[in-house]
Amino acid sequence: MPVREWLSKPVVRFVLNTLIYFLIMLVLFYLYDYSGINQAKFIYNEF
Repeated sequence: MPVREWLSKPVVRFVLNTLIYFLIMLVLFYLYDYSGINQAKFIYNEF
């Protein structure tokens, strides 16, 4: 039960939520970058 009491503190919950959302954003940015959206096309592909 000490873990549950520790997690019930507002400061701890704020820090954990912030870390979780930060990790989710990092994963989304990585996937967006990996997908190749907005990358320049090779100049000779259109010829």
